[in-house]
Amino acid sequence: MSKVLDEELKQAFSKLQEKMVDTKQKLKLADIQIEKLRRTKHRAELTTKEISSLPEDTRMYEYINTSNILNQQSILPKKPIKIKKKSPITWKSLTVSGVVGAGLILYLHHLKVEKDKNIAKERRRELGKAKIGGKFELVNTEGKTVKSDDFLGQWLLIYFGFTHCPDVCPDEIEKMTNVVNTLEKEHNFKIQPIFISVDPERDTSTVVEKYLKEFSDKIIGLTGSIEQVGKTCKTYRVYYSNGPKDQDEDYILEVDHTIIIYLIDPEGLFVDYYGQTHDVEKIVTSVVVNKLKYDQLKGDTSSWFPSLPIKGVL
Repeated sequence: MSKVLDEELKQAFSKLQEKMVDTKQKLKLADIQIEKLRRTKHRAELTTKEISSLPEDTRMYEYINTSNILNQQSILPKKPIKIKKKSPITWKSLTVSGVVGAGLILYLHHLKVEKDKNIAKERRRELGKAKIGGKFELVNTEGKTVKSDDFLGQWLLIYFGFTHCPDVCPDEIEKMTNVVNTLEKEHNFKIQPIFISVDPERDTSTVVEKYLKEFSDKIIGLTGSIEQVGKTCKTYRVYYSNGPKDQDEDYILEVDHTIIIYLIDPEGLFVDYYGQTHDVEKIVTSVVVNKLKYDQLKGDTSSWFPSLPIKGVL
């Protein structure tokens, strides 16, 4: 009987020990769970404080219903909020860049214009040293004395020739006439053509007048005494030779002379010259360009903005 009782007591004690072990494990698990909850709460409090201390525009996430933080995890958006970055290129920056660029272009153009003016002045100074052109006094087709000063304020094309010239002079006078007409028609620019005879013994005022009517009534014909013509030719460095004569005082050989058309500006100064190889188009281009340069030097342009292209020139 006692053995049976002892056995039952042992079994009961064993079960009691098992329950105590089980209880201890549950308590241990409970402690672990409590510790986890405590740490979770602590982290949540720290995170909330950190977020609240950040500036408004730098918060990437926010917590919802923080009073129930222990019952739910931090409510975070699945995708982070993207901060829009402003593009470095804006309409304002483009406008400013455009204005600055335009200003730079205009400034560079201004420097180029000033440089061209200085070059033109230097060229005029060098031409002045060459002493081509100058004062003259001759006689027109009406028999009246004409001086070089009478043409001041006008652009001139001057050709030296003679009325008995078989082919060269007619060709050059015709070319000069076409240049004058082209300038007036296409560029609204009037230039005065002048013919000066290098054969004063035969080319009287009446002869010159009749000869020039075959070409154009715009041409002013000039002749004069041998001394007057000789002095004028020397001024313009024009070579001419009448050649030998026969018994009837007729020339055995026709007059030999320099074949050049001179361009003279409104101040009576030599600007350029054109030989037989220069056609109408080349001469027109040269005249218009030289006039533009002259106007710039004299300050006749209203501004230093880039010039518009000129028909047949630029």
